[in-house]
Amino acid sequence: MSVTRRSKAHRPLALLALGALNVVPAVALPSTAWAQTSPERVLLSPTADPATSQHVTWRTENLDEGAHLELIPVRGASSTSLLPAEPTGRTADRQYYRVTLTDLTPDTEYRYRVVPGEGAAGRWQSFTTADGDAVPFDFLYFGDIQNDISAGAAPVVRAALTAEPEARLAVHAGDLIDHAENDSQWGEWYEAFGAEGTGGINHVTTPGNHEYSSNALSGHWNPQFPGAGNGPAEGVDLNETVHHTDYQGVRFISLNSNYRDADVDDVDAWLESQTEWLVQVLEDDPNEWTIVTFHHPLFSNSPGRDNEPLRRAWLEVLEEYDVDLVLQGHDHSYSRGNLVENRTEDPDMHTGPVYVVAVTGPKMYEADDVNWTSNGAEARVQVSHTQTFQSVSVDGSTLEYVSTTAAGEVVDAFTIDKGEGGKSVTDDR
Repeated sequence: MSVTRRSKAHRPLALLALGALNVVPAVALPSTAWAQTSPERVLLSPTADPATSQHVTWRTENLDEGAHLELIPVRGASSTSLLPAEPTGRTADRQYYRVTLTDLTPDTEYRYRVVPGEGAAGRWQSFTTADGDAVPFDFLYFGDIQNDISAGAAPVVRAALTAEPEARLAVHAGDLIDHAENDSQWGEWYEAFGAEGTGGINHVTTPGNHEYSSNALSGHWNPQFPGAGNGPAEGVDLNETVHHTDYQGVRFISLNSNYRDADVDDVDAWLESQTEWLVQVLEDDPNEWTIVTFHHPLFSNSPGRDNEPLRRAWLEVLEEYDVDLVLQGHDHSYSRGNLVENRTEDPDMHTGPVYVVAVTGPKMYEADDVNWTSNGAEARVQVSHTQTFQSVSVDGSTLEYVSTTAAGEVVDAFTIDKGEGGKSVTDDR
């Protein structure tokens, strides 16, 4: 199987400015050697507008009011900003912090490091803000990483980062780890991506059922993944887990599908509050592309599984607004398909949303299309016992998707074109 990828556009760096950031005299940048102790688990996650703002989270051993972040543009500035950190929670004898960077310049590379009140500062790292326009970019999509992370999932993650070194975001469809409060497993997740992988690209996350314990969202979740802060105002865990961010012509939307695991008295009302919010977010979407992620699939790969409440709440909306990609996990196998009604005369082409289920970690289930066909859908590609990562390139009116194993085998590929004749999804396998 061969897949042709279009060449990726080179995005020039703009002249940089600190805008309204608090500026202090310039300081010399130290070497990039790792600090021997905390701070640790530095992670980037997007705000609603990652062209001008950015969340940075990390943790240290002790609560210290002097914790802060140092920030400086890579080019065009001679001063460094010192930004105080906000303590956001404590788990596993560690204190979490967050800094929300604002007034950033679009399409600009920044260097930063986090500094505890006492002890050695962290290493200098870098990130680039999103362009304010719909400039081409790549992102990665991971299904459940979850189990045997260090030995089983990490090789796939590292293969993804190697294959797509210019990826600007990583989208996670839930079950990042296996046990919600297991600090060691969270540590393995960070180690799988490495410092540059967590501190250099944005992570768009949605929780899976394994991020819940005793009907409560993991205490690690919000301190690590604060979200964009624009989700539904009411509802269990919704403002923490339901949100959207706009990145260079793409609106990424995270929904919470854990109606079985969240402490919800009225499942229908909980899902309906997300549906109402989703409709508003889709109606107000100025972007050409829309990508939605949540954990439990609308069409399950496992015959014994069915998420009918999710289909009842969201399927009609996703179809009505012609969402481009619906990225899911949970079933520990791979599938990609569409509603049967969106077929065309060309058997290798369809219209409407693309529904994907993927798994990155080594835990596997058998795949079957019974739940797809029983609910008006078809699985065009379905593979069992295969760990994958997904690379997605967005370039104007074209989106290219490739699902690949760590060994480089292409499992699935398709292209979405939005030409004058309307949207079409074409198999490239």
